Order: sequence, then structure tokens, then C-alpha cells
Amino acid sequence: MISVGFKTDKGMLRKGNEDALFVLPDQQLYIVADGVGGHNSGELASRMAVGYIAQYAALNPVDQVQSKRELRQYFQTCFDGANELIYQKAKSEPDNSGMATTCVLCYLRGSSAYVVNVGDSRAYLLRDGVLRQITEDHTCVQVMLKEGIISKEEAAVHPDRNMITRAIGGDSKVEADFFQFDIFSGDVIILCTDGLYGEVGDESMLGLAARTESMHRLANNLVDEANYNGGKDNISVVCIKIQ
Repeated sequence: MISVGFKTDKGMLRKGNEDALFVLPDQQLYIVADGVGGHNSGELASRMAVGYIAQYAALNPVDQVQSKRELRQYFQTCFDGANELIYQKAKSEPDNSGMATTCVLCYLRGSSAYVVNVGDSRAYLLRDGVLRQITEDHTCVQVMLKEGIISKEEAAVHPDRNMITRAIGGDSKVEADFFQFDIFSGDVIILCTDGLYGEVGDESMLGLAARTESMHRLANNLVDEANYNGGKDNISVVCIKIQ
């Protein structure tokens, strides 16, 4: 049995919300995106991405895909289609030039979870009192962190920490990262945009998740905490509990 809660919020300082999310409980597919671009282009890009992936999944049910290799190709095809749609729209419409979006999704099947991502929207796993980041950010700062140029503490406050190196619609081709892991009763998976983890540290996120049974309440509490801490960006979160 799966319990799910989700929320998106424009935060305290932004006039609009360039995040988007989509929940397909029948397919056990959950998607979060964070758009970038001037005017309203970021909002358009994120909604185009989650809408395309949701429609693709509706027309091509993922439960008919068998092997892990085929699942990886299935989701890469989803991201390829969304990328082409956004990239061509950005090319053909000057007002939308440069628009793109991050995306992270989670698909549950049996005793396994599959996570796919592009950009810096994240997936976390909470298990036995430990919070672990599943995805790796596609950012300039992450590259510097991996190469040992800066520390984790420096990365958290670096002025270019939100400069992404990979996005849906940002180029003619996109490569998604793919993760698979076993899931157990009591596990909580959190999908979120940088508006959440930029304001709510790992310890606070862990504390809120550990003492909140309802996933709907957890999603609300996480957004409230991000806003309380400044809410400088849009905030989106999907909380999934394996029961």
C-alpha cells in the first residue's frame, strides 16, 4: 500500500509559480519539475514537461514494460519527447527563447523504486532514521564539489549553486540519470524542487518526516517550513510512504 501527499507553492517572494507536479496513483508514477526562463516561460516549460510525460504514460502504460533496461529506455523516451517539444517551442517563439525545466520522477513497481532526473530537482529516501539523497544535481557547483574544489558547506551557499548544467529543453538532446533501489515498509520517498531543500536542511527534513505519519501533512509541513525560513523560491514536494 502506498500513501501520498503533495503540495506546490509560489513561496514568499516570487509573483508566480514556475514549478509543476503531477501524480498518477493508478500508475504509481510521481513527477516534479522546476521551470526556468523569462516572462512566463519557466512556468510553461515545467507544465509542458510533466504534461507530456503524464500523457505518454497514459498512452503507453509503463506496467507493460518488463526489464530494468527497457524501463530505462522507456523513461529516456519520455524525457526525449518532452525535451523536443520544449526545445522546438523555445526555438520558434522568441518570447520563450531559452526556456527549459528540471524534472525528477519516481515510479514504483512491486518491491522496487525507479527514479529518473534531469537538473537539480531531487529525490530523497528516508529509511530507519536516515535521510539519503538519491539523485545527483546537474549543476556547476556539483561538478566543483565532486572534483574537490569546494566543500559541501561551501556548495550550500555558493552564489552559482542554482546554475544547472542539464535541463529538459535546454539543448537538442537530453540525458536523464536513472536509479533503481529496493523499497521496504516504512520507507518515505521525497521528490522536491530546490525551493524546498534550499530552505530546509537535511536535519529539519528528517525531523519533520520522522514525526509526521500523514504524507499530506508532511508535504504541507515541509512547504510551511521552507516559507518560514524565507521562501525565496517556488516550493514543490511529493511525499510517498511505503506501508
